[in-house]
Amino acid sequence: MKKLSVIIPIYNEKNTIKTLLDSVVDVDLSNLGFKKELIIIEGNSTDGTRDIIKTYEQKPNIKIIYEDRPKGKGAAVRQGFKYVTGEIILIQDGDLEYKPSEYPLLIKPFINNNAMVVYGSRHMNNKNRQIRNFKDDRIYAFLLNMGAIIYTAIFNLLYGTKLTDPATMFKVFRTKLIKNMKFKTFGFDFDIELTAKFVKSGHKIIEIPISYKSRSVKDGKKIKFFRDGFKVFLAIVRFSFSD
Repeated sequence: MKKLSVIIPIYNEKNTIKTLLDSVVDVDLSNLGFKKELIIIEGNSTDGTRDIIKTYEQKPNIKIIYEDRPKGKGAAVRQGFKYVTGEIILIQDGDLEYKPSEYPLLIKPFINNNAMVVYGSRHMNNKNRQIRNFKDDRIYAFLLNMGAIIYTAIFNLLYGTKLTDPATMFKVFRTKLIKNMKFKTFGFDFDIELTAKFVKSGHKIIEIPISYKSRSVKDGKKIKFFRDGFKVFLAIVRFSFSD
């Protein structure tokens, strides 16, 4: 059987991480000819998340890397790359915005279409792309929605693509594609760097519609619109002019 390596960066996700990890473990891909390994990168959480993670240390097919401090999502994923033994990599956040039960949808293009890169798009089934609606923070939701629309348009313009969701967390790709890639970002801008490198390497990104339930800052969302938004914008422009 082939192996799917699920990389899970985690920092301060006490309220969601057990449910998420149990859901990932429960996903059965054997009918598609795949088994799984979980690679967890824990960023020295301050809310008790690390204690929960430790209970998974003796479970089969789970590798846990403990960071001495949080270094950013991109840094965690890059660390996870070093421990991958599967033919295909899937990136999974430690919250419940994306459903592990949809892994089969993301794997099938590799089987049926010999895909190299598959993205789970939050926008393909949402025509107006207003996917975030936080009752406790409507301004933040509006900014995130507008940022997603504008940044996607800029990305497609600069890279000559027609992607609907280049910043999605659900990125699935063949491990061999990243073997010679050298990464430079450490935060949420890593999502853009990885996408840019796939596109500039000539790999077609297949998008599959997925379900998505966004959470607000109150619920634990960590992205900061102005701080991280500026970094994402710089990454879009920067990697369009570099290799």
